[in-house]
Amino acid sequence: MKRIIYVLILVGFIAAAVYAIFFRDKVMPLTQSWETPIPHQEIPEGLVSLKSEDCGVCHQEHYAEWKLATHAHAWTDLQFQAELQKESSPFMCINCHIPLQNQQEEIVTGLINGDIYRPVKERNPFFDPVLQQEGINCASCHVRNNEIIGTQGTGMAPHKVKVAPELLSENLCISCHNANAVITPTLACTFETGDEWKAGPFYGEKNCKDCHMEDVERSIVPGFPVRKSHRHFFSGSGIPKFDSVKTTMLNGYNFYPDKLAKSYLNEEAFIYKLRLKNENAGHKVPTGDPERFFLIELTLSTETGKLIKTEKYRIGEEWEWYPEAKKMSDNNMLPGEERTFKIQTDINQKGTYILKAKVTKHRLNKENAEYNKLGEKYPLFVTVFEELQTFNVD
Repeated sequence: MKRIIYVLILVGFIAAAVYAIFFRDKVMPLTQSWETPIPHQEIPEGLVSLKSEDCGVCHQEHYAEWKLATHAHAWTDLQFQAELQKESSPFMCINCHIPLQNQQEEIVTGLINGDIYRPVKERNPFFDPVLQQEGINCASCHVRNNEIIGTQGTGMAPHKVKVAPELLSENLCISCHNANAVITPTLACTFETGDEWKAGPFYGEKNCKDCHMEDVERSIVPGFPVRKSHRHFFSGSGIPKFDSVKTTMLNGYNFYPDKLAKSYLNEEAFIYKLRLKNENAGHKVPTGDPERFFLIELTLSTETGKLIKTEKYRIGEEWEWYPEAKKMSDNNMLPGEERTFKIQTDINQKGTYILKAKVTKHRLNKENAEYNKLGEKYPLFVTVFEELQTFNVD
C-alpha cells in the first residue's frame, strides 16, 4: 500500500514538473514594430517640455497649422476612442495614436504565452496626461534619443538641432500609414498607403511630404530669416474629427462634368456624364482606413422638385468583419485611373429641369457611427464636388 502511495506521489511530482516546464505561463518578448511606442524621451536641452503648445510659443505658424491637422486629434477622436473600448481592441493600437511612451499610462514589456490580449504591463512613472491629449504632436516626429531632429539648422535657435532629414523622410510617415496585418481572425489592421505609393507612378519622384507638407518660404520663428519650410496641416481627407474643428483638404480626384445644352427636344434621349480621375494622388483614392468611401449622386428633377431619376455610385472597399475579417471587394481608384459615371433617361414632358451632381467623401457609414454611439455632431463626410445645371425641354 505504501509503495502505491509513493508511486502516486512520484507520478504527481513528475506531472507537476512536466506542466511547469511545458504548460505554465511564459512571458514572450515583443517582436513586431507596432507593438512598442517610441521609447521614453527626456526633454531636450533648451526646451521646457515635449508639448506642442510650448513649441508653438516660438514656432507660431507651425503650431497653428498642426492644430488644424487630424494628427492633433488622433487620441481624442471619438471613433478611435469607441474602438479602443471594445474587448477586441488589443494594446498596440495606441502606438500610432499616441506614439511617445511619455504619453502612455502603462509600459508593455511582453506577452503572456505570446497572447496579445495578455500583455505584461507596468506603470509608466513618466506618464504625462496633458501630453497624451495632443495625439501625434511635434515631438512625435522631431524628438529622438532626447534630441531635436530637423531638416536644417540655423545656429540661431535657443536649443540644439540635430540635422537628420533622413529621420523625417517618408519612412517616418509609412511607419504608421502602412500597417497591414491580421491580428486575430476578426481583427485586421489594413492601412496600405505606403505600398500603394511604392507601386504607383510617383515612387522615386515624389513622396508623402511633397503633397501633404507643401513647401513654403517663411521664417521658422518670427524675426528669423526667411527660408524653405513645410506646411504642417498634413492636408488629407478634409473630414474633421469634431464639428468645431476645421481641417484642410487635399483632393486626389479632379472632376470633369458634362456641359449640358440649354434646351432639348421633347422625347429626346438625355444623358449626363461626370468623369473622375485620380490625377493628384500617388496612392489609391480613397486610401488608409478601409471604412472610407466616396459617394457619387446624380439626380434629375423638375423645377418643382419632382424626381425624374437618380443614380448612385460608390467607390471604396467592402469588408466582412465577422466571423472572420476579410475584404469582399475593392474598387478604390489607382493613381492615374479615371472613371465615368452617368445618368440617362428619356424626357417626354416639356418644362424646366435641374441636373444635380454631388460627390461626398465619407469617413464611415451612418450605421457604424450609430453602432459606436458617435453622436449626431460627429462629422461623417464632406462634400468635394457639387454642381447644378438647368435646361429646358421644348
